[in-house]
Order: sequence, then C-alpha cells, then structure tokens
Amino acid sequence: MKLIVALGNPGKEYENTRHNMGFMFVDYYFNKKGISVNWANKFNGLYCDLVINSEKVIIVKPQSYMNLSGGVVRKFVDFYKINLEDILVISDDLDLSLGNYKLKMNGSSGGHNGLKDIEKNLGSQEYKRLKIGISKNNDYDTKDYVLSKFNSEEKKVLNNCFDELVNVFDDYFTCGFSQLMNKYNKKNR
Repeated sequence: MKLIVALGNPGKEYENTRHNMGFMFVDYYFNKKGISVNWANKFNGLYCDLVINSEKVIIVKPQSYMNLSGGVVRKFVDFYKINLEDILVISDDLDLSLGNYKLKMNGSSGGHNGLKDIEKNLGSQEYKRLKIGISKNNDYDTKDYVLSKFNSEEKKVLNNCFDELVNVFDDYFTCGFSQLMNKYNKKNR
C-alpha cells in the first residue's frame, strides 16, 4: 500500500497559489487521466483510494494548513499501517526554478514548513518526495511569495511541467524509486 501526500492549504483564497503545488498537481493528474475522484474526509484530510498497478494507493490532501500537515500524515500512516518507504510527499520547492522538479529518496525539509512538520510527526526523514519548483523571488517576503498566485506565463510553464510529471507519476507505480530518479532527475540540471 502506498500513501501519496499532496501538500497545500485548504480554502478558495489559497487555490492556485505556489504553496498549493501538491494539490494542484494531483488535480491536474486526475483530470489529464480522466479519473473521476470522490474525495472523502478523514483525519482532517481529503483522501481517495485507488488501485494502481494492482496496489492500493491512498492519496491525501491535508486540510490542516501547510504547517500542520504532519499530524494528518501521522494519522493515515498509523491507521493504514503504512511503511515510511511507501510514502511520497508532493510539495513546492523554492530552490528549484519553475518548470523543474526533483525526486528525492529522503533528506531534510530544506526549510519547507510542511515537510518540517511531517518529519517531526513521523520522527524520520525517510520518506520519498517529489519537489516541484516555484522559483525564488527575493523581491518579496517568502511567506507572501509562496501564497501568491501564478501569472499566465507561469501557468504555461507549470502546465508543461505537469504534463511531464504525469509520466513520472505513472512510472512511480511501476518501477523502483532509484530507477525513477535516474530516469527523470537528470532532466532538471
């Protein structure tokens, strides 16, 4: 069983903001694949369960706001008895340019508050990540920047990135994570 955690903030005011990259990507993925999803509510998270490549997959959008995502993740991990190596967290990343992404086997939060809270609640950094670039803009306070919306040019770049990430996501369910990183990470250097 796999747990996919798509990070973002709930509510209309946060839709299409940089910090909502996880929410945006899974919605894009389902739309692109023509998958109709009925989100249910559990442990302060919207979730759906699917069978992909003969394996049960739970996809969660925590509704506790970004900085408190870890408590939601912990409850799903405990309830479904999910191994840490079967968790993939999808988040935004300030250190990657818009249009780039990086798969990581584990590691530090890199200052990302949602990842920090997940690490704190799991007591581990040993979970997989798909980090999607939002670029950094030093003209703005980081908090204001990550809560800002994409302009039309940025949306085009993002859609191209998401198109490629659909393939990455499909491959995640069929090949080992090291193989996945070798196949896709080199494209972003």
